[in-house]
Amino acid sequence: MARILSIDYGSKRTGVAVTDPMQIIATGLTGLHTKNLESYLIEYFKMEIVEKVIIGHPTNLDDSDTHATPLVQAFINRFKKVFPSIPIIKVDERYTSKLASRSMVESGMKKKDRQNKNLVDEIAATIMLQDYLISLQC
Repeated sequence: MARILSIDYGSKRTGVAVTDPMQIIATGLTGLHTKNLESYLIEYFKMEIVEKVIIGHPTNLDDSDTHATPLVQAFINRFKKVFPSIPIIKVDERYTSKLASRSMVESGMKKKDRQNKNLVDEIAATIMLQDYLISLQC
């Protein structure tokens, strides 16, 4: 089977996570500067078969757009041009960064490690992907 990739897109940093080939477990891949995301994906897609990509769609509690929504939509538009054969699906990303920070605290990570924003983004992408996998089972 092919993998599912998850993107927690941000204006400065982006978190990336992926499933195992059986699409059972979500694992963080990396947190990186957003400007490097496209080249990272090009290289990753050369090495691994990816069935689809999910991306966090930022919305407010009332489902209205946030300041980041147009940035994510612009990336989605670019993604569809560069990778036309890979479907990209928007998913709710509310609270993923807070959940990532909380899980870092609860797992006993040192404060210095918890301040690593790339790691927070990577964990947020992992949480988003694990939630998506759970929703497929329902």
